[in-house]
Parts: sequence; C-alpha cells; structure tokens
Amino acid sequence: MSHINQCIQSSNIPLSYCGNFVSVCPYILTIFFSCFLLGKKKDDMLGISCSYRQLNKDFQAKVLKEDRTFELSLGRGAFPSRQDLQKCFQERIRLQGQVRLLEHRVKQQQLKIIQLLEKKEIQYSDREDENSVIDLGGKRQYSDCAEIYNEGHKQNGFYKIKPIQSPREFFAFCDMSEGGGWTVFQRRSDGSQNFDRLWADYEEGFGNFVLKNGEFWLGNKNLHYLTNQGNYTLRIDLTDFEGERRFAQYARFRVAGEEHSYEMSCGEYSGTAGDSLTGGFHPEVKWWADHRGMKFSTRDRDNDNYEGNCAEEEKAGWWFNRCHSANLNGLYYRGPYTAKTDNGIVWYTWHGWWYSLKSVVMKVRPADFECNIV
Repeated sequence: MSHINQCIQSSNIPLSYCGNFVSVCPYILTIFFSCFLLGKKKDDMLGISCSYRQLNKDFQAKVLKEDRTFELSLGRGAFPSRQDLQKCFQERIRLQGQVRLLEHRVKQQQLKIIQLLEKKEIQYSDREDENSVIDLGGKRQYSDCAEIYNEGHKQNGFYKIKPIQSPREFFAFCDMSEGGGWTVFQRRSDGSQNFDRLWADYEEGFGNFVLKNGEFWLGNKNLHYLTNQGNYTLRIDLTDFEGERRFAQYARFRVAGEEHSYEMSCGEYSGTAGDSLTGGFHPEVKWWADHRGMKFSTRDRDNDNYEGNCAEEEKAGWWFNRCHSANLNGLYYRGPYTAKTDNGIVWYTWHGWWYSLKSVVMKVRPADFECNIV
C-alpha cells in the first residue's frame, strides 16, 4: 500500500480516485505471484478470491471514509489539481510496468525449474544401473546370506531369503565382504529415509530395497525369524564424516518375537568402536545405558524404562532403556549437532552423544560360519 498512500498523501485524493485497486494493490500482487510461482493457471486464480475477501471489505470501508472526507473538502471548495491527478496516473502506469517485468522474470524462472526437473529425471534414470537386486532363478530357498555365499554367489546385493520359520520369502541385502555371508538388517547412508516411524513400519520393514547404498530397516518380524534359526553374531560397521571407520561385534545376538515386543539380547563385545550397546564402558551406567533385554519401542508403542517416551524424544524406533548410549536409528545430522535431546545417529563410546555418524551397517551371520572354497 506504500505507493498508493504516497499518491494519496501528496494530493489529498481519496483511495477510490487512484485507479483500479486490484491492478495496483501490492497484497493482491503478492497473491498473484505466489500462485504463478506454484505453477497455477490464470483460471485457477479465481479460487484464491476468498483469501482476500476480507481485505477488499476493509479496503472498501476505507474508500467510503475517504470519499466522505473528499466530499466535505469539495464542499469547502477544495479540488485536486491536474498535476496531482497526473502523478497518481503515472504511479499506476509504473506499477503496471513492474507487474509485466515480474511476470517475465517468473516465466524465466519457471523455464529454469522445468530444465532442472528434466535433468533430475535423467539422473534418476541413470541410477537405475545401480539396481542391486540379484535373481538366482528360484532354484532353491536360502535361510540367510551365509547359505547364499557358500553356494558360490559372492556379489553384494539384494537376494531373496526365507528363514526356517518365516511364512514367506523376502529381500535382504547380502554383504559378501568381511569374510562374506552377512545378512544386513539396517543401513544408514545419506538421510534419504525417515526412521522416525510407527510400530507397524518397524515391524514390517521399510526403506529402499533396490539400490546398493539405499537406507532401510529389514523389519522386526524378519529379524526375529532370522536370528532365531541359531547362534548369530552381530557386526556393526560405523563411519564418521572424517572418513574414519570402526566396528563393534557382539556374540549371540537375538531378537524375540512379537509377543515379547521384539526384545533384544546379545553377548560379549569385541571391536574398535567401544561397547555402547551394553553400557560396558562403565559399570555405573549399565542401569540406564545397557540395551540388552530391552523391548523395541516406537513413539506409538512405549516399552522403555524411562518415565517419558524415549522414542518420541529421540525421533527413532530402538531398544531404548533410559534412554540410550547407542541409537543408530536417530536423525541424520552431519557430524556435530545441537538439539534438545541427543537424537542423532549416536555411538557414545566413539564420538559421544552430540556427533551424528555418516553411515551405519548392522548385519548378522551364523557364529559357526565357515567359508566354503568354491
């Protein structure tokens, strides 16, 4: 309204004498350009009329008030000069010119956006080459990636497996490094997946089960079927944003069934990252930092030992205690971070609570695994 007010104040002319309100009012221009930037057609502009109906109502009330004042001034012999009217008319023309210029600039930006979207579609089509789903032809069913490895399949990728008690096959990523035969049940790599999910999502699994570096959670049901086939070793590979890598390994890793809320248990630690999963870094913290024997928690299913809701505060599903010294399903920050709670991808014994790791891989393999030479 600044240009209109300037015109009014300089000439004592009521608002209704300054031309078409819709063509010059900056508020209407703002609505017009917002819709234009969102790619709406001009016909769709009619749909926004209700959003400034009150503004028009207030404006008309002000016009009526100014008109009455103007009429009184005419009664006293006052009348705007031709020069004042010309200034108002020129201001209107100037604003209309700005509208045309802004329309031109918006069209240019829309063209750039279309070009960027087309470029992005090409990039996504190129990424299809990263598809790592491997079809073995359905010749037989495998209970885990260790069996696949010992059948001579040494390529990393997603394979179909069917643990003994599982009612169906499902895709799991097989990591054939570190001796081979590892079944991956969690991966964090770039923050592309939201891990702040409900119980049903964690139970069934979610994420990208196609790309070789995609983020996912295999599913608590599948993890239960997998780890209850025998004695499994858990290995956790961690990478920070400085490029350093460390690992933690736990014996006798197992996840209970749904009736026990997918309670987690594990044995002795070995590795280079420190023992954050059992609170073994200090005996006095085990009462709140030991994740062994903890039921799985999500923000809609609170099974932790904390008076509040750890999953809600930490923005993740996990085996929380009161709350954690390890949370590998936390929010994806880039290294050091600041937040109300320590809700990043945390492994306390390496980088503490206020450093979020770059990548995580959680995987299991039978403890008695022996590599067959094929």
